[in-house]
Amino acid sequence: MSILNKKTDQELIHIYLSGKESALAALLERYKSKIYTSIYMKVKDEYLAEDIFQETFIKVINTLKGGKYNDEGKFLPWVMRIAHNMIIDHFRREKRAPNIVNTEGFDIFDVLEFSDENVESKMLKEQRDIDLKRMIQKLPDDQKEVLIMRHFCDMSFKDIADITEVSINTALGRMRYALTNLRKMIEGESLMLQIN
Repeated sequence: MSILNKKTDQELIHIYLSGKESALAALLERYKSKIYTSIYMKVKDEYLAEDIFQETFIKVINTLKGGKYNDEGKFLPWVMRIAHNMIIDHFRREKRAPNIVNTEGFDIFDVLEFSDENVESKMLKEQRDIDLKRMIQKLPDDQKEVLIMRHFCDMSFKDIADITEVSINTALGRMRYALTNLRKMIEGESLMLQIN
């Protein structure tokens, strides 16, 4: 194994494709911590992170064996992009936005409340969270995808542009439209409340 550890990513891929499974194990060992941590930071659930991590490597193996990996010497960014896509696919399947949680693991909406909040304000906060998630689901897919990647997965617009295969300006535009549409929905709902 120590000889394999001295090989580059590209060399390990070629060795793996020539039939030596231990080369893939060496690659996995090299990056598993970084990839798993990246997934975990976005989904905040260790079991889900493990599932997505495994799905990511199944896709990596299938792509490598299918001869579809192009030899650019950028193995880690490629795997990270696959992992990001798997996370987004998961949230699409769930048909919900993830909890808005920061790196310390608490809900950001909790910070907005005062420590002496009463039952009524707690209920209002919970309803606001539900309403916001429902509105996000109403956005067109391209806008929802950028919004989730930016605010819930904490990704840069450059990463979003790379993953969605659009220009940075297009990603920024989609984000702007998403926020404008959300604002209109919020104003529309508050107007409906005033009428009723």
